[in-house]
Amino acid sequence: MSTTLRVDWPRCQGHRLCHELLPELIALDEWGFPIVTGEVPDDLVELAKQAVNVCPTIALRLQRR
Repeated sequence: MSTTLRVDWPRCQGHRLCHELLPELIALDEWGFPIVTGEVPDDLVELAKQAVNVCPTIALRLQRR
């Protein structure tokens, strides 16, 4: 089973907190909005959960497939 990180674009306001917690998986575009790259490796799932929890606009979510 794999885990992916998704951004809810209408909610995201580019606060950049997710990138600060998880720069290994979340890059920023030229306006400071997150670019999520690929699946979340098992060793980064806990950090991904933290990034989801600190998002002030609840724009991130983890999906298990």
